Amino acid sequence: MNEYSKLAKNIIKNIGGSGNIKDLTHCVTRLRFHLYDEKKANDKSIEQLDGVLTVMHSAGQYQVVIGNTVSDVYDAVMDELGSNFSSKESDINEKPHKLSIKDTIIDWITAIFMPSISVLCASGMIKGLNAIFQNIGLYTQTSGIYTLINAIGDSIFFFFPIILGYNTAKKVKIDPYIGMIIGASLCYPEINGKNLNILGLNMNVSYTSTVLPVILTVILAAPLYKFLKKRIPEAINSFVTPMIVLLVSVLIGFIVIGPIANSISVAISKFMLSIYGVSPILAGLLFGALWQIMVVFGVHMAFIALAIVNMSQGVPDPILSLQVFVAFAQSAVVLAIYLRTKNQKLKSIALPSFISGIFGVTEPAIYGITLPRMKMFIISCIGGMLSGGYAAFTGLKYHMMAGLGLFEIPALFPKTGSITPALIQSGIATLIAIVPSFLLALLLYKDQLEDELIEQKNNDFIKVSNNKAKSEKVSSPVAGEVFPLNEISDPAFASGVLGKGFAVHPTEGKVFAPFDGTIMTVFPTKHAIGLLSENGCELLIHIGIDTVQLKGEYYDAKVSQGDKITKGQLLLTFDIEAIKQAGYSLETPVIVTNYGDYQNISINNKGQENHSLGTDILVLS
Repeated sequence: MNEYSKLAKNIIKNIGGSGNIKDLTHCVTRLRFHLYDEKKANDKSIEQLDGVLTVMHSAGQYQVVIGNTVSDVYDAVMDELGSNFSSKESDINEKPHKLSIKDTIIDWITAIFMPSISVLCASGMIKGLNAIFQNIGLYTQTSGIYTLINAIGDSIFFFFPIILGYNTAKKVKIDPYIGMIIGASLCYPEINGKNLNILGLNMNVSYTSTVLPVILTVILAAPLYKFLKKRIPEAINSFVTPMIVLLVSVLIGFIVIGPIANSISVAISKFMLSIYGVSPILAGLLFGALWQIMVVFGVHMAFIALAIVNMSQGVPDPILSLQVFVAFAQSAVVLAIYLRTKNQKLKSIALPSFISGIFGVTEPAIYGITLPRMKMFIISCIGGMLSGGYAAFTGLKYHMMAGLGLFEIPALFPKTGSITPALIQSGIATLIAIVPSFLLALLLYKDQLEDELIEQKNNDFIKVSNNKAKSEKVSSPVAGEVFPLNEISDPAFASGVLGKGFAVHPTEGKVFAPFDGTIMTVFPTKHAIGLLSENGCELLIHIGIDTVQLKGEYYDAKVSQGDKITKGQLLLTFDIEAIKQAGYSLETPVIVTNYGDYQNISINNKGQENHSLGTDILVLS
């Protein structure tokens, strides 16, 4: 049980149990419960929990103030309450802040692949160790112990659609067990690789170890699930809705979505063969560059099947040999990231991903590290491209099925004659894959926004610890009267538990950048914005008290998450009079959430200071 799950259990227990919770939302710093009976909640016990800053009763809500990790705690509480609990989080997100294409891709990759990265790394290392033990003669490939260990290491890859189905279902907010069963159905032995006549269609397909079919099928199932959930009577909803969703989505996924993915795979295979016939080097460059992309979309299996057919007929395969060294390019990039990053969470998955990659299992490296950092993924593709071009230039071919990574190189040795030329050329191709990839990644990698975004969920402001804070001057981002933070009406902000800073009574409905930096987050309701300065200062600007309940009304964000900003740039506007008429205080706390990184924080409370072009209010050193 992780720390968030433990905290979630204790909050639910001390709040009067799950039956006392009417609904739950969260804002940028706190969980906001509506309880049936607030008297059942034990304030003192909750406040003493490690991870809780304080408890507040405000705006008809029971508020548990968490701070920077509120989204993680919220997710853990929702997991404990179960999928049938009706949360009003969707109300907060009625007008969600639109993510950029890049951030949307990162968000989906993170949600679908990251939860399984640690187990993917472990499984890849098990496969590598099994190959080593077999190659040094500890046991044979036909022995029972080899078969058992191979099953342990290979099972997550073989049944990957089940895991992806679960994660995708959580991402699209439907019952995750629906996603699991969709994945399991696509992997079911009796329908994979068998000749089936379905509704007059003759089919022979296999979806084990694939990625795209299950993800697309679960995405297809989501609107149907939500539609039926609202319309089928509650008495039969719990079993009729899953029944209909599974029947419809799996049939469409198996008959339509999967074959389309397979057709794309076959088309790519024919295209590459035609290019190889014209120019082997060009084919090598393209194949080496695109191999990992084909793996990501699961359209690489046609090449493996074609290679098996060729070799069974005694014909060395010219195509599959072009990807042998791509894993080393990917591993080299991951090693460079491991050496450069200061993010301990990233380091913890980078090293096992590197080891796994050396043995040819690159999924942990791709899904967990390089693909969310697109520049690093492109560098690994460049290394793959160079090695594929060289393999084609030297005429390396696949002569037999072999292991992966280091143990795939023997597949390039001819069955008769000397293996020395192929061994030398393989060594050169390995260096061509590793050296440029490693050096480029080492030179270009930086712990910047892309790494911080990985640790954000639901656009909450998350404390980032991989930037070393330097001295900083912070101007007031809002025109108005500056006053001490401890005089603000909200006890959580006034106590300083959420951060050190100041507060403003706004006289103008505009928020300006107080320094040069990056937008870390714009909360979906737009009432709060998180910034990161170039010097490492993490600043939270919270416009109004309890204004999260306005659900974004009267606020207009001019920037998006990930945008670079310059001092004095307009970030956000808000309607002062409308917010006041709605009954909300516009006291605006401006707090440094990583205040612990500074030895001295001096605050200039002169009053009536202007926005970021005016006098500096905070001096951090």
